[in-house]
Amino acid sequence: MALTASDLPAMYSLLANSMSGDESVRRPAEAALSQSESRPGFCSCLMEVIASKDLVSHVDVRLMASVYFKNSINRHWKSRRNASSGISNEEKIHLRQKLLSHLREENYKIAEMLAVLISKIARFDYPREWPDLFSVLAQQLQSADVLASHRILMILFRTLKELSTKRLTADQRTFAEISSQLFDFSWHLWQTDVQTILRGFSTMAQSYGSNSAEQHHDELFLTCERWFLCLKIVRQLTISGFQSDAKCIQEIKPVKEVSPLLLNAVQSFLPYYSSFQNRDPKFWEFVKKACVKLMKVLAAIQSRHPYSFGDKCVLPVVVDFCLNKITDPEQASLPFEEFFIQCMVMVKSVLECKEYKPSLTGRVMDENGVTFEQRKKNASNAVSGIVSSLLPNERIVLLCNILVRRYFVLTASDLEEWYQNPESFHHEQDMIQWSEKLRPCAEALYMVLFENYNQLLGPIVVSILQEAMNNCPPSVTEITPALLLKDAAYAATAYVYYELSNYLNFRDWFNGALSLELSNDHPNRRIIHRKVAMILGHWVSEIKDDTKRAVYCSLITLLQDNDLAVKLAASRSLCLHVEDANFSEQYFIDLLPICWESCFKMVEEVQEFDSKVQVLNLISVLLGHVSEVTPYAQKLVQFFQKVWEESSGESLLQIQLLVALRSFVIALAYQSPICYSILLPILQKGIDINSPDALNLLEDSMALWETTLSYAPMMVPQLLACFPYMVDIIERSFDHLQVAVSIMESYIILDGGEFLNMHASSVAKILDLIIGNVNDKGLLSILPVIDILVQCFPAEVPPLINSCLQKLVIICLSGGDDRDPSKTAVKTFSAAILARILVVNTTYLAQLTSDSSLSVLLQQAGVTIEDSVLFCLTDIWLDKVDNASPMQKKTFGLALSIILTLRMPQVLDKLDQILSTCTSVILGGDKDLTEEESSGDMSSSRSQGEGTPPSKELRKSQLPQNH
Repeated sequence: MALTASDLPAMYSLLANSMSGDESVRRPAEAALSQSESRPGFCSCLMEVIASKDLVSHVDVRLMASVYFKNSINRHWKSRRNASSGISNEEKIHLRQKLLSHLREENYKIAEMLAVLISKIARFDYPREWPDLFSVLAQQLQSADVLASHRILMILFRTLKELSTKRLTADQRTFAEISSQLFDFSWHLWQTDVQTILRGFSTMAQSYGSNSAEQHHDELFLTCERWFLCLKIVRQLTISGFQSDAKCIQEIKPVKEVSPLLLNAVQSFLPYYSSFQNRDPKFWEFVKKACVKLMKVLAAIQSRHPYSFGDKCVLPVVVDFCLNKITDPEQASLPFEEFFIQCMVMVKSVLECKEYKPSLTGRVMDENGVTFEQRKKNASNAVSGIVSSLLPNERIVLLCNILVRRYFVLTASDLEEWYQNPESFHHEQDMIQWSEKLRPCAEALYMVLFENYNQLLGPIVVSILQEAMNNCPPSVTEITPALLLKDAAYAATAYVYYELSNYLNFRDWFNGALSLELSNDHPNRRIIHRKVAMILGHWVSEIKDDTKRAVYCSLITLLQDNDLAVKLAASRSLCLHVEDANFSEQYFIDLLPICWESCFKMVEEVQEFDSKVQVLNLISVLLGHVSEVTPYAQKLVQFFQKVWEESSGESLLQIQLLVALRSFVIALAYQSPICYSILLPILQKGIDINSPDALNLLEDSMALWETTLSYAPMMVPQLLACFPYMVDIIERSFDHLQVAVSIMESYIILDGGEFLNMHASSVAKILDLIIGNVNDKGLLSILPVIDILVQCFPAEVPPLINSCLQKLVIICLSGGDDRDPSKTAVKTFSAAILARILVVNTTYLAQLTSDSSLSVLLQQAGVTIEDSVLFCLTDIWLDKVDNASPMQKKTFGLALSIILTLRMPQVLDKLDQILSTCTSVILGGDKDLTEEESSGDMSSSRSQGEGTPPSKELRKSQLPQNH
């Protein structure tokens, strides 16, 4: 039944009650709204609540109505399945008209939600069902006041943003048409508003204090917001309304028109930053936001349309402006940090833009006979010349010097932050997004600059380094400008090690300076110590054998520093050294005890999550790369116990701990039971899907479970007790099937008899869940488990997994594998398992193939057989023998030999084929089989030491010999 105007009071009450803090009131209201959502007229009622003049003051209820309206659009607008529910075409027409008639909404939040509603509907309905959307908005914009025009531009921006995300060619063509219709009008409005705003700014100082002035300020601020929306629209139309000129090599005219005026606006607004700073916070914030946004728009246009932006009227003025701002020596006149970041982003984008570099030539011809790549190369060369003229050698050197000497230097606020919280300081410097802070942004620009001009800048950076070291010897303890410059110079050499190694010999630098830095342990030296730790990590590839020992010792020393930021930097660098392909354990082995102790101590000292993860990562890396682990096993067990207890509720930290434990088990190998006291309780929690952190921990816990079994010298009761969790895991999903299969194999191979006695029903249930419910890849992973079970327990297992074996028979006798290699492999493997059962448990297979329930299943699967199931399987064995592995061929041959003993006329019909197959297996199979078995035995036995339990692979390879 449809909702009508008479339902409005009830709708209002439900919306109001849905926000109640009383759960007994809120829940029934939410349920009633949810039930009403699919009823015709629901959205119309919501729209009346939103637009009602009587409810203007009830903002919360109107907002809630708009939220329900938006959700209904997402769920019900696109398709209407039947006439009795959902949103009819008539109601859609009414809603579209109603939305466009309510444009002058005074409340900003509700106006924003209305813009979202229109954009969501436009995504579905424009242009087919709503062709006049933009024309109606443009028409109303002509005569609108400042408030109404602001709301219309808000709608335009949201709608354009929504439509620009559609990726079909037709949708992009539609957006290009919108752009051509709206661009001129939007751009003209933007220019008009800029002039209005600048005139208003110039007179504001004279009008402070009067009421009329305050009213004028409110209207001016609304114009500022409208201008800002218009800027976003112009950006959207320029970026998404035209194909990238990097792909079409066609000039995008709006780029040349827009970009210079955007820069002019930046230059016009910037002076007001300081004048508004202490007088009008609202306009000061606007100027700040506007300048940053204008630079972001310029950067976005350059990225999207590099060739058009590379025009001589655009690129030179923009880049020159940015470079001048970056290198301006007048510190007092520097604008705000966010603006500097955008200037650096622009210069960096230009320097690394591949379109501004020589292009590869090709043979894609256009209609004039000129290759596409030749046009691209010509355009690239033209812009490259402009970039070169903007960056003569002296300007490149100046920029490099400014970046290192000004922007790399730690400020007083940096040092205070470091002093107050070393951990936070380390992570902010180490992990922050480069475009979010000024120093990381300067570092990113410096690296691109050096990469482009390394031959010019290599000697410059070395000279800065030499100057800094000469002016600040290792004995200096005061935080002076010379010490801070030395820190900056060390950073500059760390970041470009891959190029700077041609100009700087690491051994000489280390012996002559870096190692000496560590001899002074004054607290202020932490600044240099941290940078030395960072350098040793960055330069790892340049450290030769004659210096490795000294470097390792230095990193261990830094790991014991009194400052946490230094310790964390050292732990990161030590990871890089231990993971390095040229890591030398012989130089490091005697440092291990103090290294472990330092790690254990650091975990107790640090407070932040990222710090704990970093230390755990170092421990994992050490466990994975050093051979001497057993002597420290007990301390490591205690350490893991403590960290696990303290990590409750922090699943990301527990994941890192599970990774470290897995490395620990691998390092201990067959001595791993010494860590079972901590390992098994952690494992049991991780594989319990009913535990609170199951979703986060399961994948890594499964990997740990697999590793634990692979290295277990024998089965223990606690490991056996873990297996029932596998049923719950498989019942929930097959996401971890491959690991689950490996775990099951390990249980069977390690202690199959006891395992089967305890968990036979669980095994049968798991196999039954998988067979018939997974694709061919999943079947190929689980079939080896069935094969091993049959090998090990030929009498017990077949009756236990009767249902699975019936499914295998159906797989074998179904068609569809002629042109599908994966289906052929599945059918071959399934047939080999059934052949093995015939060999080792002939009576059971006879019962299976003659069971009436199997005949019913075959009929349900649409499989028609003209002979007995056993003789149909015989055909499969004969047909698939050429697709089989050597071991499977032997199994087929033995099964066919048994078939020969049957005194039935069908055997005589197939006698030639059976004899031929058996003969070929006897003559050719032994050689292949011997090679297959011996390779497995030899490779496995080589890795086994005297008295060491056999590996999983060796145990597995011995199964065919025993059964």
